[in-house]
Amino acid sequence: MTITFMLLLIAKNHDIFTEICCLLQMTEGDDTLNGLELFEKGGAVMYVLVFCSFCVVSIGVERFLFYRHMSEGLTQFLARLPIALRNNGWESTLEDCEEHENAVTFLTAAGLKAALRGEDVNLALDTAYNEVATHLRAYLNYLGMIVTLSPLLGLLGTISGMISSFNVFSMQAGEPLAITGGIGEALIATATGLCVAIMALVIHTFLAQRLDEILSALDKASAVILAATGKAGEER
Repeated sequence: MTITFMLLLIAKNHDIFTEICCLLQMTEGDDTLNGLELFEKGGAVMYVLVFCSFCVVSIGVERFLFYRHMSEGLTQFLARLPIALRNNGWESTLEDCEEHENAVTFLTAAGLKAALRGEDVNLALDTAYNEVATHLRAYLNYLGMIVTLSPLLGLLGTISGMISSFNVFSMQAGEPLAITGGIGEALIATATGLCVAIMALVIHTFLAQRLDEILSALDKASAVILAATGKAGEER
């Protein structure tokens, strides 16, 4: 009797578990379908916003890796640069620059090569600085553009959806849900545009901070090189 009761209980629980699983699968399917439907109801602007978000992520990853490469060992090299120029000489410091590749070593190598050839060190440093700064600032303007453009695209999609909603309301008088539902769907474009803009703003701010840190290190390195080469020129 007890065994029969346990078997009936297990069978009943199994049926309940099966029904719950089917219900969850139906719910997940409905959520996926609703998400796709909401995306499509956002209008053609949604595809542009997806492209903008892809550009933001791509630029963010590429710039992060590039900044990490250009700042690898930068702080340590800049700290020992004055001592190296004073104690080891220009040639030894130049060899050290060739072994380490970052923004400061590139600038230092350009200045020391000009000094060894008897050329204008200040001009060489300015040229190298501008070259490095150009590479560091690449693609950041696109992020700034997306920060401004994304909310405008979202607003455009919302306005287009509201125009369609008002047209539906004029044809279906006496059905207020037709216009309220249409406005709710149209606001999806604005929400998506704001999300893309916020993501782009955060990434742009982070990269701008890293850019300022590297450029500040370049300014310090330029001052050290000018001081070292200027003193050596006076002694000669």
